[in-house]
Amino acid sequence: MKKTIVFIIPNLLFIMAFSQPIYQSKAYSIYNDKVVQGTAEAKAVSATQITSNYQSPANQFQSSKLAFKFSINGKDNEMKPGVDHHFNVTGSSAETPVIRFGMPLLDGSGDANSFLQPDTKLKIKVDMKAVFAAFKSQGFYTTFNGDKIYKEDFKGLFVAGGTLPMIWDFDNLVNRPELQLKDDNGDGIFETTIILNAKKDEKQTAAEWTMSKDIAAFPQCKSDYLISDAIYNMSVEEMMRAVEPDSTFRTGKEWAGVWTRDISYSIILSMAYLQPEVAKKSLLRKVNKKKRIIQDTGTGGAYPCSTDRMIWAVAAFEVYKATGDKDWLQQAFEIVKNSIDDDMLNAYDPATGLVKGESSFLDWREQTYPKWMQPVDIYESENLGTNAVHYQANIVLSQMAAILKNQSAVIKYLANADKIKAGINKYLWMEDKGYYAQFYYGRNSKMISPKSEALGEALCVLFGIANAKQQQSIIAKTPVTDYGIPCIYPQIPGITPYHNNAVWPFVQSYWAMASAKTGNESSVMESLAAIWRPAALFLTNKENFVADNGDFAGTVINSSNMLWSLSGNLAMVHKVIFGIEFNADKLLFHPFVPQQIKGNRSLKNFTYRNAVLNIEMEGFGNKIQSFLLDGKVVANAEISDKLTGTHSVKIILASDVLPAAKINKVANYTALATPLLSSEGNIISWQKIDGVKSYTVFKNAEQLLSTPKNSLAVNANSYAAYQVIAVDADGVESFASEPLVVVDKKLIQEFEIEKAIAKSDLSYKGFTGSGFVEINNTVNRIITIPVDIKVAGTYAIDFRYANGNGPINTKNMCAIRTLKLNNTFAGTIVLPQRGTDEWSNWGYSNAVQIPLKKGKQIITLSFESANENMNEDINQAMLDVMRVIRIK
Repeated sequence: MKKTIVFIIPNLLFIMAFSQPIYQSKAYSIYNDKVVQGTAEAKAVSATQITSNYQSPANQFQSSKLAFKFSINGKDNEMKPGVDHHFNVTGSSAETPVIRFGMPLLDGSGDANSFLQPDTKLKIKVDMKAVFAAFKSQGFYTTFNGDKIYKEDFKGLFVAGGTLPMIWDFDNLVNRPELQLKDDNGDGIFETTIILNAKKDEKQTAAEWTMSKDIAAFPQCKSDYLISDAIYNMSVEEMMRAVEPDSTFRTGKEWAGVWTRDISYSIILSMAYLQPEVAKKSLLRKVNKKKRIIQDTGTGGAYPCSTDRMIWAVAAFEVYKATGDKDWLQQAFEIVKNSIDDDMLNAYDPATGLVKGESSFLDWREQTYPKWMQPVDIYESENLGTNAVHYQANIVLSQMAAILKNQSAVIKYLANADKIKAGINKYLWMEDKGYYAQFYYGRNSKMISPKSEALGEALCVLFGIANAKQQQSIIAKTPVTDYGIPCIYPQIPGITPYHNNAVWPFVQSYWAMASAKTGNESSVMESLAAIWRPAALFLTNKENFVADNGDFAGTVINSSNMLWSLSGNLAMVHKVIFGIEFNADKLLFHPFVPQQIKGNRSLKNFTYRNAVLNIEMEGFGNKIQSFLLDGKVVANAEISDKLTGTHSVKIILASDVLPAAKINKVANYTALATPLLSSEGNIISWQKIDGVKSYTVFKNAEQLLSTPKNSLAVNANSYAAYQVIAVDADGVESFASEPLVVVDKKLIQEFEIEKAIAKSDLSYKGFTGSGFVEINNTVNRIITIPVDIKVAGTYAIDFRYANGNGPINTKNMCAIRTLKLNNTFAGTIVLPQRGTDEWSNWGYSNAVQIPLKKGKQIITLSFESANENMNEDINQAMLDVMRVIRIK
């Protein structure tokens, strides 16, 4: 009888423990062998098989009320922001009335809770007669904000909207042929037919994952938690599938090719040691013939509007730390040094110590920035994540130099790093919030965007940019939602999820590592759960999912078998739970096992240089009680890089209960729309925004006043740039409006470029004066412009230009030039793409601020070696006017 009782109780305890969740929130629960979210369940049948019944709800309740607007050439140029067409769809087939371009359609019919039928067919019709009449009579059409679209630049009419297949991403409309309207009979009425709530778009995962590859060559993980072991094995198998026939990484199932940031963040997470040769080959694929790192295509023609290519440097050094390959180190050192030296001229801001350029990885303009920000404005912005990347790139370059015994390089690049770190902490740290600001932005005067930016916050912890107190604060106070940490917080209104209103598992992985570094057990467990949930339910490592509901189907683009997502999943086991850290000359262990997943686990066949480690670990917490190598106690939990052969490692954790740690768990939140300013006489005004409590007015980035009104009297006695932020009842701010400059015309001097050098004979329209000048790799490489300054002061110098070499969001043909004052370097002028073949689309470059003395001086615009773009062959623009404005 006693034997029977002893037998039953342990099993009963085992069953009870097995049935309790290891993680539970309002949104979902994770058990030893399954993930449960509502009616959806993913179950680990074994360590090599997972089943899931998850089906996306995205197509079930799509509202029949549509909001949309039209777009010429893929720009938001029909009506003011916030003014849309509204149409209610009834039945399985519908047709809009003929809508006059620029005149809002307001259809208030229909039940607010009515939904689209599957495969609803909608014909959309718009009257463009007024636009083409303007083309005929004037040669151009003037948009609501005063911009001119020339007849020669008309490339097409598109529809943008919030119901698929419509999208609000204007930059990418040109890539959606079904969203282009055409006038096939020449009557001035443009039409297209789209399918709403298409059955083919219904999203559900495969019902089952079963291991089909032999993963024995890679580290084998086993624990008391079947669900985590199965997810680990699935991720290893997906890692094997992520290698192309040419032995480079494939970014994702739906993303072919090698992308600098994707491979670099993946290599840092886990690919440096799991697949070092593939990592090296992939990194070298992103180096040009001049031994510079290639910036991925992006905003305004990529580099230098985007500058996060330098994450390559951190990845390259991670490969060295994993392999000890000195030849690789020497090769990487030269590439990184060349690239940083160019950036020092093109992107480093001597005034702030920060580096200019787009948010690292957040490379989809409208997903991260206010709509008014053009590529040139994004170049001028100084982003948290990108600056963290540049800081660490300089740190690793100095470390490379130390190993290679190049002391002058050690000093130079450490000094760079110190300036960037100081700039981040001076300009971006928000003491009141306890974390860093998203970016520093504006034109001639800048302010912070107080949104959090998850990847940048994590990198500042991991790279030591934040001090110990700041690190604790960042992890405890940065907003996180039920499904994980969103890329930014709060969200931008009216933008379909992708980076906005989305969680990216690879970002969550960096957040988990940062959380472990600070000893925050709650945040570590939240992060592990946020990574395991989607992998199990979706039966793949997806690229992203919607922050609001955790669904993979609601984002604009998504991919399965995503390289950086699977790399992060593997890093959770290796770098968080087992705490493996690679140094230049040793392997360290800093395990972190939350108490919820305490127990026994092993990691067999882990390769470190010339050694193979079979690791066992027991207990929980982040303190090692004993560390044994081949059965012998070792004082320090580390492995020498000189170790060879196969060895056993035994780690016993102290199982100390960690102090309670806070996290800032919040409901997802969307900020108000960005105000749009206009002026008439001495009055500036802005549209009223629903939900506003007050408007904060800024003058030259300094707060002027807070007011419930939507207008303000100003004067034009000096230079002033006004911006307005909308604040809601919770005190949450919108983005700042586009700066509206009020200035006495006497403070502005304009110099027609064609007076300094022969004008072009190209037939583009819209220029001022008697013509314009072409610049490219061989023509007008140096332009000299004499100026006569009447009053000494600080001046902003910019150029009116055109660049029709590509769209605003892809390709890599941003024109770059060096600005000199009296033959001394003054700054870099960037001339980003403004639209494919839109050579009559004129705008202004960034402005370089220079103190100018009274009298005659020489301004030079030259093409220097550091001004090479990523295209290398095409570096071209048209220059119309140089503008010189006294701002102080």
